[in-house]
Amino acid sequence: MNKIKADDVIVSVADALQYISYYHPPDFVKAMHAAYKRETSSAAKDTIRQILINSKMSALGRRPLCQDTGIVIIFAELGINAQFSGKYGLEDMLNKGVELAYADLENPLRNSIVSPPYGDRKNTGDNTPAVIHTRIVAGDKLRLTIAAKGAGSENKAVYANLNPAADIKRWVVETVGSLGSGWCPPGIIGLGIGGSPEKAMLMAKESLLEHIDIHDIIENGPVTEDEKLRLSLYHKLNTLGIGAQGLGGRTTVLDVKLKTYPTHAASLPVALIPNCAATRHISVELDGSGSVSLPTPDLSIWPEFAKSPKTFRKINVAELNKSVIKELTIGETVLLSGKIITARDAVHKKIQDILQAGGKLADYGLDFTGRLLYYVGPVTATQGEVVGPAGPTTASRMDRYTRMMLDELKLLGMIGKAERGEKTISLIKKYGAIYFIAVGGAAYLISKSIKSAKVIAFAELGMEAVYEFEIEDMPVTVAVDFYGNSIHQLGPQKFKATTVPRSRRGT
Repeated sequence: MNKIKADDVIVSVADALQYISYYHPPDFVKAMHAAYKRETSSAAKDTIRQILINSKMSALGRRPLCQDTGIVIIFAELGINAQFSGKYGLEDMLNKGVELAYADLENPLRNSIVSPPYGDRKNTGDNTPAVIHTRIVAGDKLRLTIAAKGAGSENKAVYANLNPAADIKRWVVETVGSLGSGWCPPGIIGLGIGGSPEKAMLMAKESLLEHIDIHDIIENGPVTEDEKLRLSLYHKLNTLGIGAQGLGGRTTVLDVKLKTYPTHAASLPVALIPNCAATRHISVELDGSGSVSLPTPDLSIWPEFAKSPKTFRKINVAELNKSVIKELTIGETVLLSGKIITARDAVHKKIQDILQAGGKLADYGLDFTGRLLYYVGPVTATQGEVVGPAGPTTASRMDRYTRMMLDELKLLGMIGKAERGEKTISLIKKYGAIYFIAVGGAAYLISKSIKSAKVIAFAELGMEAVYEFEIEDMPVTVAVDFYGNSIHQLGPQKFKATTVPRSRRGT
């Protein structure tokens, strides 16, 4: 065979990462559309609708599905007889491909990797290094399976070494039920059972890269024990009523994937990793004939949606006050217009440090009094854009700062994704504030409601800098209201009993 050129590997990795940044896998689009059609929860149905609209917009605009363009995971299967030309080792080639992809001027991707992992945590500036797993196999080709995994779902990974007699189904259902909605359901649950701790985790991650086929199993019936377990868990997990974005609904998982491996007689390692609504992965193969060519998906697989039949309440942020907030109810979708400010983890920590040192935020041009704060770290804008894809980040990471923001800084409300902790909900009630959620997995759609964006503080923090956005009809849902009611608590509770037909309960 021809030698595989280093440049072909680099370009192939870069092209693949660009490709998956804006194209959902077709099987995922079809599974999400099927979930939309069977959904009976209006809030969940509208959320899935936004995810699918965002997906098609990203495919057409070739811009990221999600602002969190992920940590890159690469599974490399290297043929034992493969030969390479060039001066780089395999990992260097792969990382150079990542660097090239994330610096693309037409579709820049957000750099999210920090080093060291504790302490200074400085951004590496090019999203490297990737997490690379290499396996030597028969043959003379290089097969790469490439994924970009967002932190919202990665942070929900769980490992347990169960008693060999333990009920695996029960553990999985209880674990998924405890994850909250920060992993942006509906998505896929990956399981690794057996081997050793690190093997189980690796299998769980690998399983997420397989084709969605649960409905084939439903139609034809399970054949193997693994298929029986997957199908049983699929039904059980969808009876939890968590639903899209945790709002309550029929579909929490689109599929349950599973890999197994023999294990020690005294052990039962089990790993669980969820994949979010921004599922991104692809496999490519190099044989020395050049870089890979990636097909343009058939755009007809994306559904067309008529204008929403709902009439949503419109609110000018400048007129948002406690009197208006009192009228809002959980689960209600509103369209926000006006000026809001942004801040994520690093900014909150910086503000805390400034205040503890006796400093004044006015010296930095900041005043949060009566403002609405959006937890977001947008993608760099390209030519003609006001801002890049700008979806919400997981709000619970900011819970530790909520008292400071509501009490000392007089913040009026927050926009993020997923649930808030009990203490934070109590603080929202105490200070008469509001917490909205935007749809995780609809970053490009949300960015189109942002009409202007300017950095107003801490520019050195890059995507974590403080922006002021001027928005127009930005869709958000009331998640915690003035009275301390939470949609993430009441929505699933309300829906759990009617999630699936009675005949399937207990399967």
